[in-house]
Amino acid sequence: MINIGEYNQLQVKRMFDFGAYLSDGKEDVLLPKRFVPENVKVDDILTVFVYHDSENRVIATTQKPKGVVGDIVLLRAVASTPQGAFLDWGLMKDLFVPKSKQKSRMLPGADYLVKIYIDEQTGRAAATEKIDFFLSNDDLTVKEMDEVELTVYRRTEIGYAVIINNKHIGLLHFNEVYRDIAIGDKFKGFIKQIREDNKIDVAAGTSGYKRVEDEGAKIMRLLNENNGFLPYHDKSPADDIYSFFGMSKKTFKMTTGNLYKQHKIAFEDNGIRLTKDEA
Repeated sequence: MINIGEYNQLQVKRMFDFGAYLSDGKEDVLLPKRFVPENVKVDDILTVFVYHDSENRVIATTQKPKGVVGDIVLLRAVASTPQGAFLDWGLMKDLFVPKSKQKSRMLPGADYLVKIYIDEQTGRAAATEKIDFFLSNDDLTVKEMDEVELTVYRRTEIGYAVIINNKHIGLLHFNEVYRDIAIGDKFKGFIKQIREDNKIDVAAGTSGYKRVEDEGAKIMRLLNENNGFLPYHDKSPADDIYSFFGMSKKTFKMTTGNLYKQHKIAFEDNGIRLTKDEA
């Protein structure tokens, strides 16, 4: 079955001057000539995105949209009508947001965080700004220390509400934020704590020893690039450490402590230095 609003792997069945017909074995869909890769021949398998074009025909493209069905993405409005708004999602036809799916009237030029879904009545890909309906912490699919995908949802008094794996809602506390972030930003994180009421606290980056290993490699690289010495230590201001290393002071101390135990670095009064074995 060909899935609308998603990537499909389809076989080239017939070639024409105007394009190629692709098939999943049951249904055929046209890939217009402008999107047919060079040297493609019958029986080749192509990965294409399938959606409805401006004439409401199911059509394939090798263009890559900014999101697929199920994704929560930040998109820019390009037009507004009494029936709804249109968002630029990277394809020739813009993505429609019905008026009933908007929190307030969408204005051209503004960015909106939306979820892409399939409209049950039309079968076409559409978007909704009313994301909360799709999010629930009732039945969690994550556990503490799991690595997850985070999307910044909104700012609160104590941090940022974030969407976890497009399914759950969590909180990234301000003291866990070490760079400028904005609504719609996406980055990797991990589940720091799940409370009894299923409220979730998250942190950015990777967890535990994996984080130490990742950041340890970065510190070793920076030491090698700076003649084996860096003027940073556990008394350095947290802002200075983050500005240079891109990590929190807590992570810096944990990571350098791990490197010290491995005899890779030595602590000095004014910084850290590679050991002779590592220099």
